[in-house]
Amino acid sequence: MTSSNNEMDKQISINDIRNIGIMAHIDAGKTTVTERILYYTGITHRIGEVHDGNATMDWMEQEQERGITITSAATTTRWGGKRINIIDTPGHVDFTMEVERCLRVLDGGVVVFCAVSGVQPQSETVWRQADKYQVPRIAFINKMDRVGANEENAIESMENRLGALPLQLQIPIGREDEFMGVIDLVNRQAYVWEKDILGAKFELIDIPEDLKDKVEKKRLAIIDILADINEEFLDIALQNEDVPAEILDKYIKEEVLKLKITPVFLGSAFKNKGIQPLMDAVVSYLPSPTEVKEIRGVDKEGNTLVRKPRYDEPVSALAFKIMSDPFVGQLTFLRVYSGVLEAGSTVYNATCGKNERIGRLLRIHANKREQIDEITAGNIGAAVGLRVASTGDTLCDGSAPILLESVDIPETVVSVAVETRTAGDTEKLGKALKKLSREDPTFKVSMDQETGQTILKGMGELHLEIIIDRLIREFKVEAKIGKPEVAYRETITKKAGGECKFVKQTGGKGQYGHAVIEIEPAENASGLTFVNKITGGAIPREYISSVEKGIKSAMTNGILSGNFMVDIKATLLDGSFHQVDSSDNAFIAAGSLAFKDAVRKAGPIIVEPIMDVEVVTPEEYLGDVLGGISSRRGKILGMENRSGVQIIDSQIPLATMFGYATRLRSLSQGRATYTMQFSQYKAVPANIIDSLVDNS
Repeated sequence: MTSSNNEMDKQISINDIRNIGIMAHIDAGKTTVTERILYYTGITHRIGEVHDGNATMDWMEQEQERGITITSAATTTRWGGKRINIIDTPGHVDFTMEVERCLRVLDGGVVVFCAVSGVQPQSETVWRQADKYQVPRIAFINKMDRVGANEENAIESMENRLGALPLQLQIPIGREDEFMGVIDLVNRQAYVWEKDILGAKFELIDIPEDLKDKVEKKRLAIIDILADINEEFLDIALQNEDVPAEILDKYIKEEVLKLKITPVFLGSAFKNKGIQPLMDAVVSYLPSPTEVKEIRGVDKEGNTLVRKPRYDEPVSALAFKIMSDPFVGQLTFLRVYSGVLEAGSTVYNATCGKNERIGRLLRIHANKREQIDEITAGNIGAAVGLRVASTGDTLCDGSAPILLESVDIPETVVSVAVETRTAGDTEKLGKALKKLSREDPTFKVSMDQETGQTILKGMGELHLEIIIDRLIREFKVEAKIGKPEVAYRETITKKAGGECKFVKQTGGKGQYGHAVIEIEPAENASGLTFVNKITGGAIPREYISSVEKGIKSAMTNGILSGNFMVDIKATLLDGSFHQVDSSDNAFIAAGSLAFKDAVRKAGPIIVEPIMDVEVVTPEEYLGDVLGGISSRRGKILGMENRSGVQIIDSQIPLATMFGYATRLRSLSQGRATYTMQFSQYKAVPANIIDSLVDNS
């Protein structure tokens, strides 16, 4: 599979490419939507089902067993004369980094909402991530066949919880068991999927008489919204009694690209209804690589550079995912922003400053591979043979280097200890953990120097459960696994100063470093903010970064419990140096000791991860569920009655959430469910601090 496909690639205009992600809260139906897309576009010849464990995009054993998406899966298909590169992303909060790194390289997104539940916690997370990377998106309200389905409520929740401006472009024909199809408000067309059980064929019918007035009313609402936000369209609307569909389409896309509106579509992926109009919308309203902002980066001096999505530009690409494949070795997933990346070529890794040789290039379809000769600008593919590249690295032309913006990696919140049984297992464990940590930047490994145990750190219980399952199954490691533990942190409560004059005289050259710093609390989730206020050359420029290194080193081991320190702003105010004895190491030591001196005066405290927890429970169990939340040091933020059930929003310390799933099932006879995601770090109560300090 080589020459014919590559010739086809060259014939495809960059304007005819769409790079999209399918995103949602867990169980909203992302993977089911993707499976239908693959079937209706001819990529697969059967419809895979998540609940049967045979979904094409959920190819990992762990995904098939649990019925959830764990790792993002990529595929390429065609629709309406366009090539569509699709990434199906996870919906569980433990794997939110998978969504983050995919959104970094996508041009558009389809956000799937449940017609019954509307906006759910992880829906909010992926929405904010899409905002962060300025990804234009459309919405698909799924499960219109479910009892309690109500697209109006779901749209209202988009406005209230996301601050979005939804633009409803379809209304349903029937709801729940009677859901038959949708009416396209722009073109005034009715789609019905009654006859073909697989949904591959639909019928265009006249708009039912009882819905004609509603269609005109909703169409006028579209015109009103566009007129409010676009003056040019307002003039057209004032001059035309009935705005034509092609003009509406033009201005809808214009405002989608500005991130001002979110077109809303309806359907039931499981019942095979609504997917074809959704694909038409992807082609019509989501951008090609030429319609989004040109990618920007910096050169070695920090000057801004621009790369345009053209074949004749110098090649630039971002490695956004690393994956180990048992057949081909390490795969590096790439988004090529400019130029043409060729198999067998040498590229420059601008992130680590090394050259790398591209072995083979592949087009990915879930866990299947298709060899190609090149990946052209605007496309997504994978490379085999890169030895150094990791998530967020920039690969580019060595004669025109550019460093692109990388990916933010969140802090881990849960850890488990692992002990191997034999020396052979220790060696296997080391190799396996190296591979897994390269694949997943949110998975961290450290060594407990006192116990000799290997500590695995991750984003949650499920995240670590999957890692351990892979260690046992995939890498055949036999090990004893400890209980999950919370990743506590330390921070400070007030401003304080610190100083260290590090002087060490030995037989030969001495050591001299002197730093005066000031620290203060910083914003939540900001880590370390370092500010240099040295003037007049009190410390030479080459030693400023050494002081920062020393501070970062000191932050890895807090003075109360030995936990990592977070959310601190450190300002370097003054210092001195010695012409002969000063060195990097001396200023690293001075920075570290000055920081520790300041921390002792700055009111250090231990903080714990607090989770946003949403519980959905039938009314009759509300009292027991609220009592259970209170018993776990939880704080109720609000309650809402929706479709006959109570939605409870709360914040609960992660330390008390272990085993909550089992307890909630017990309280509600298995009928209540919950979701949680990391919110912030907060001070640990005084009655718990002593035990944490004693155990450190």
